[in-house]
Amino acid sequence: MGAMDATKPSVLVAFRAENVRSFRDELELSLVATSLSASEPWARRSVQWREGGRPIDVLPAAGIFGANASGKSNVLRAMADMRGFVLNSFRRGRPTGGLPRRPFLLGDDSAMYPTRFEIDIVLCGVRHEYGFEYDSEQVLEEWAVRYPKGRAVSLFRRTGNVVEFGSSERAKSRAVRELLRPNALFLSTAASANHPDLLPLYAWFERNLLLVEAQSRDSRQALTTAMLDEPDQRERVLEFLRAADLGITGAARRELDPEIKARVERAFQILWEGEGDDANGAPSMELDAVGVHLTHHGSAGDIEFHPQDESLGTLVWFGLVGPVIQALRDGAVFLADELDSSLHPALVAEIVSLFQSPGTNPRRAQLIFNSHDTTILGTSAGTGATQTTSGRLLGRDQIWFTEKSNDGASRLYPLTELDPRKGEAIEQRYLSGRYGATPIISRPQFQAAAELVTSGQSEAE
Repeated sequence: MGAMDATKPSVLVAFRAENVRSFRDELELSLVATSLSASEPWARRSVQWREGGRPIDVLPAAGIFGANASGKSNVLRAMADMRGFVLNSFRRGRPTGGLPRRPFLLGDDSAMYPTRFEIDIVLCGVRHEYGFEYDSEQVLEEWAVRYPKGRAVSLFRRTGNVVEFGSSERAKSRAVRELLRPNALFLSTAASANHPDLLPLYAWFERNLLLVEAQSRDSRQALTTAMLDEPDQRERVLEFLRAADLGITGAARRELDPEIKARVERAFQILWEGEGDDANGAPSMELDAVGVHLTHHGSAGDIEFHPQDESLGTLVWFGLVGPVIQALRDGAVFLADELDSSLHPALVAEIVSLFQSPGTNPRRAQLIFNSHDTTILGTSAGTGATQTTSGRLLGRDQIWFTEKSNDGASRLYPLTELDPRKGEAIEQRYLSGRYGATPIISRPQFQAAAELVTSGQSEAE
């Protein structure tokens, strides 16, 4: 089948999942550009996906908006769940026993149905589809297909423990089958055996779908700290810190003792190996613990601040800088939960702009984020080529919504489903509820709750 050309682009085309977290039915997030982005050419990248064929246009960013608890975070967590299962099902799984999963819990029988993940990517210039279906005991189905010349070529297809191999590397595939467990993915098992056709697909998951969320801030601060020790990265980190107008002029770095160094390494492991909810057990490390004090300019010169004296926004920004630089450098898919948390809208806009602009994102990195910052939908602090003519930071086909039905199931849908006009006031219409995905707040219930509080105070008096 031949080695893949690593110099050709690798991008995410689409992600699909079913019966996972708050999504009972299928969710699909597509990053294929639509006709609506034709007037916004900065928001699409042409990517070669097969030999001799016409390229496809893929989007560099997608933003998800919706009410609290509507499923915004769960879209990103589902993607991280898939990554974690691919990376760890063989090397961390037990020889016997069930599988960890998070099916939809609010249905009477939803836990009885399997969970399914599927991803569509361009890997080194060739389109690939990979997916699997599993329940709480075993992997039920798994498949991988590539399209080198536009037609599907099966890498493998698995039903239970029966695996049908593709046309190449059959001897290697048979050796992998001998190692296969019911509770491990064939892809994960094949990667451990250095299967030449499947190792690149596994490696894509290692580099992509890194989830940035509140629980991982300490680990991300450790990543940014490590970059300060790399001569070719230090100035980039410092430039990002200075550019945010936080008053930072530099960073003082100290040597770590062996015990702290081990904790930092553990934080890296949790961040990069896709351990999912285990991230909540990551070692707690302030900047001081990992050997960093940020310096600020004062009338008497630069002064080192203890991390306790830094604002929350400064600490959040420090934890974002490392992953953002790494994603742009590697051309990776970057997942950001609550991107606007503790950050000024102007900083949020600049992060999105970095991914949107070909000048700052030449390697086709992609940003998938959720936010409550509605200024992204209307006017923005972005500049130049990263704005539409209407001042929006995101194109119309880069905007997605989540909402929750009466039975507790989440739904993900694109703005394009609602046929928005080119000059539509998207922010205003979203806030007015024209697109759904906004909370239905009961003022009488709030008033009743407040009356209970005040009545309790009156009785106490």
